[in-house]
Amino acid sequence: MSIVKFSAIQNSCSTNIDENIEKAELLIRKSAENGAEVVALQELFHTTYFCREIDQKYFDWAEPIPGPVTKRFSSLAAELKIVLLLPMFEKKAPGVYFNTMVVFEKDGSILGTYRKMHIPDDPGFFEKFYFTPGDKGYKVFDTSAGKIGTLICWDQWFPEAARLAALDGAEILVYPTAIGTLPEESDVEKKEFMDAWLTIQRSHAIANGCFVAGINRVGVESGTRFWGNSFVAGPFGQILAQAGEEEEILNINLDLKSIEKQRQTWPFFRDRRIDSYQDILKRFK
Repeated sequence: MSIVKFSAIQNSCSTNIDENIEKAELLIRKSAENGAEVVALQELFHTTYFCREIDQKYFDWAEPIPGPVTKRFSSLAAELKIVLLLPMFEKKAPGVYFNTMVVFEKDGSILGTYRKMHIPDDPGFFEKFYFTPGDKGYKVFDTSAGKIGTLICWDQWFPEAARLAALDGAEILVYPTAIGTLPEESDVEKKEFMDAWLTIQRSHAIANGCFVAGINRVGVESGTRFWGNSFVAGPFGQILAQAGEEEEILNINLDLKSIEKQRQTWPFFRDRRIDSYQDILKRFK
């Protein structure tokens, strides 16, 4: 398959889990109606970004995999015949929870899961309280719609994660995320943060000669204003499609054959000095 019809969904969420799930299903159906073969949702798709605060009550929102949520969206993927990327709050065992992405094939089967590797701990992003660091490594899923590298939010700031996924054959790197402006931050800071967010992910596309999709949420939650701007970048970092700050579905055709041409023109993989990178394994040189 050369041309893949890719859809990225950005939306707002509330504390009403059932309403969030209904909204997600409606938006997925709209994407499929527009011909999407791959549909990707934002980080923690059916809850608020509860990591804004520390409260044990939010552990009740986690579910096992498989569980009720994955059963419902497995059926939906099979009905619509789409590859579906579903980021959610996973309960593995009492006291062990992950920030996870589930990958469904178009027949509804679960190809596998990716667990977020890099876990932040900053004001407004208290993720270490909730999430165990990922234990599955960096994952690439060979789907019927191409090879998809699954990474989540804070992972997007680390070039090592993107490179390892690309070396494993990823044609599309997908970063569901939750990023926005905290109440105390200015419009100037918002612009700087958004520019950096776009730049780092576009650089992954350039350095690895592959497509990159960043899917962010929108809306205001506990004072944080999530600014959307979900986008898809091409193998030379060009912005192929970008959303605004409201709920939106991005639909775009990705020509996977363009990856090889890009890597022939800019042969970063050929010229890597793998004999000189040993120090990358040190915390600090």
